[in-house]
Amino acid sequence: MSTDHDWLTNTRASYNTVAANYADRVRKALTGQPYLRAALALFADNVREIGGGPVADIGCGPGHITAHLHTLGIDAFGIDISPGMIEIARRDHPDVRFEVGSMTDLDLPLASLTGLLAWQSLIHIPDNEIPTVLRHFHRALRPGAPLQLLFHTGTESQLKTEGYGGHPMKVHIHRRQPDRITTWLHNTGFDVEAQLLINPKDQAPQSFLFARRESR
Repeated sequence: MSTDHDWLTNTRASYNTVAANYADRVRKALTGQPYLRAALALFADNVREIGGGPVADIGCGPGHITAHLHTLGIDAFGIDISPGMIEIARRDHPDVRFEVGSMTDLDLPLASLTGLLAWQSLIHIPDNEIPTVLRHFHRALRPGAPLQLLFHTGTESQLKTEGYGGHPMKVHIHRRQPDRITTWLHNTGFDVEAQLLINPKDQAPQSFLFARRESR
């Protein structure tokens, strides 16, 4: 019999299995991706505008985005559910802090962050867990701090059974429309300032949402 948390266990195990191949695939993911780099530059500017400070990259994988934020002068650290991913992140980026953790039970002090980034990590979270995750984000962020989300756009969910390097996986991919996530954000106490659709003609387009924790 399956339990409500099987998806979490399966996601962790799947990314442990594919960690090395996934890291090889995304190591140069920002090359030739001007919109992704621009989004990170904007995020860095937003963090500096409120005085700077610690920033969390949630679902950081092998740490390439976290490390890029460091090159932009941001005090970023990474959190990922997969110990295999964190091991590679620490190996490849020894000057950056990484730790194992889950966004469903985020162990960060109240209002300790000046920014939070979640790129392609909400896609594995089932609908009923999203409000809990966003409440964790809201709690950890200072008032007025930026939140940037990147996710697959669509309306369907699918089970991914084979991944990077042909390794077996058992992880769900949930594609969502920006308006749906915007509603969740508003209900949690975030102001959504902008959205951006990337590669709209692709089979699997991506969307950005740029938000802030409400100042009150």
